[in-house]
Amino acid sequence: MGGIGSGKSFIAELFNCPVFNADKEVNRVYKNDKNCFFKLKKKLPNFINSFPVKKKQLVNAIKEDKKNLAKISSIVHPIVRKRMKVFLAKNKKNKMVVLDIPLLIENKLNKKDDVLLFVKSKKKEVLKRLKKRANFDVKVLKSLKKNQIILLKKRKLANYIVDNNFTKIIMKKKVNFLKKKILYERNST
Repeated sequence: MGGIGSGKSFIAELFNCPVFNADKEVNRVYKNDKNCFFKLKKKLPNFINSFPVKKKQLVNAIKEDKKNLAKISSIVHPIVRKRMKVFLAKNKKNKMVVLDIPLLIENKLNKKDDVLLFVKSKKKEVLKRLKKRANFDVKVLKSLKKNQIILLKKRKLANYIVDNNFTKIIMKKKVNFLKKKILYERNST
């Protein structure tokens, strides 16, 4: 968990175990799922006009009307949720998997015994990361942020807080230590 641009995906990858990255799955859905395209085209005919679905079209739809984000989510989230279930079934025997899902709490996808991490990062670093992204748009960013539960609440829900304000080498060591600690605590209960 963490704010947009806090480095959740970066931290997830450092755990060196199977990772379900919801954002990457969403991109695969837009790129490969014609059924999703037809549903989006039906709900947003003024914006979605070609396959594969382009992020720019979605950004324009959200900029035009914030309610379009809910329309998009109602189509895309169930598809991603199915893919997550397949991922979990496939990786059932692993000691640890990471769910890199920005709206994990909001969509009630976490289970009672899940270990929740909160990734925090300085605002300056977050903005620097976000500006590097294709289709970066302040107005859309604000709409997406409204969709996330207040960060303070997420932070309180977390079992661990990861301070992502260090170099990659230092973060690798911190995450490796945290992984060992989580596995140790899991095995000793």
